[in-house]
Amino acid sequence: MSHRRALYLSLLLFVGNALFGQQPGSPVPITPSITEERAVAANSPLTKSITAVIDAVGSIKAGMTRADLLTVFTEEGGLSSRTQRTYVYRLCPYVKVDVEFTPITNPDDHLTELSNDKILKISRPYLQYSIAD
Repeated sequence: MSHRRALYLSLLLFVGNALFGQQPGSPVPITPSITEERAVAANSPLTKSITAVIDAVGSIKAGMTRADLLTVFTEEGGLSSRTQRTYVYRLCPYVKVDVEFTPITNPDDHLTELSNDKILKISRPYLQYSIAD
């Protein structure tokens, strides 16, 4: 019976190798694990660039001024007011945030954007093509 079992296993290996393109005795290809792929991706130039963008964008917080915001961002086209506007990252116009402001002086002036207006809310950054006026 063990002879029959050995023959069966040999036949199974032969058929398996034939189906999967492996020659008897050839090494089995090793694919990188997800952990290895992530480690490689974490060190890629793209990942390093995106990390720098996240750090720069994350440096702007509620309570800061419009002047602080303008060190990292510039104005986007489209509809806006003194209390709400979309901004784009200075180094890439596709990285955007939506910002709400609290006017510090002249709160009845809804048109004049002042550098000392305080950031009330800032959205998470998002990607979008540029808007042209």
